[in-house]
Amino acid sequence: MSKSARISYVIVAVLLVLVGFLHLATLLLTVLFGYFALRLFSFNRSKALGVAIYVIAVTAVGYGLFYFSRKAYVELPNIADATIPAVVGYAEKQGLELPFTDYASLKALALNSVKEEFANVGRYARAAVLQVAMLIIGLVVAAGLFLDARWQMEGDPHAVKDSLYALVSQELAVRCKTFYRSFATVIGAQIAISAINTLLTTAFLVWAGYRYVMVLMGITFLCGLLPIIGNILSNTLIVGVGFTISPRAAFFALIFLIVVHKLEYFLNSKIIGDRIKNPMWLTLLGLVLGEKLMGIPGMILAPVVLHYIKVEASRNKVSDLARDESESRKAA
Repeated sequence: MSKSARISYVIVAVLLVLVGFLHLATLLLTVLFGYFALRLFSFNRSKALGVAIYVIAVTAVGYGLFYFSRKAYVELPNIADATIPAVVGYAEKQGLELPFTDYASLKALALNSVKEEFANVGRYARAAVLQVAMLIIGLVVAAGLFLDARWQMEGDPHAVKDSLYALVSQELAVRCKTFYRSFATVIGAQIAISAINTLLTTAFLVWAGYRYVMVLMGITFLCGLLPIIGNILSNTLIVGVGFTISPRAAFFALIFLIVVHKLEYFLNSKIIGDRIKNPMWLTLLGLVLGEKLMGIPGMILAPVVLHYIKVEASRNKVSDLARDESESRKAA
């Protein structure tokens, strides 16, 4: 391994640590998603076409998220008001005690558990504005990288051919391409699986006569982007809403969601393949660490970072690394 390659690995490791320490996961995730969308929209033909579709898509997605958020803000309390009494009633018949009996008591329980946090409304508002700024900056950076991703400008009078900067830049470009491929592999497959899961779940919800289908559909898709934990969150909500129809409907919903979850394992192996298979304990550990360091964006990035480390670590044999180290010692 050359000196420039080692420097590039150190730089990438430092950057990943800084992303977690400085809470820049939203920015990184937005850049990756934006670049992924631009490459997809360009159809490997025209960058201008890709940027034009990208602007339209960002506007449409932004409006869609705003509309969904407004609708969810109105309907989620209604879902809770309908779901909680049904779940509590079923639990009482089974002899189970829950710490809440209706939406008001659940809200009071939540407020009591985070009472101190609500004193810092200004801090939360500032954080929200910062995240929005990160999203905007990330979208612009993604477009800039797509249009021109060069590390060096032509005609720089200070640039020397085969200089340390030039060689490290070349290695960094390889590291970045590898990281992006890991992102495209993991997230692209996760989006496809989440979309299939959302379509099947929506069809079941319509067939079973569920209310709030649009909100449940949006939550199912968004939660589907989070490996393992996302399915648990969306499935719990759907089964809970099933109790508003009948315990039998909730039971059938649970059976259906288990079947779909098993189907996802099959889709995971077919869409993603053996390239990124990791033990469940390692994925869960990555999700926990990602959430602690960077929140929900960190949970989305965790499988990407795991895959990237796996790919980079698989490129060099231990014998080659030992030989390089021996040669560097002799040179010293």
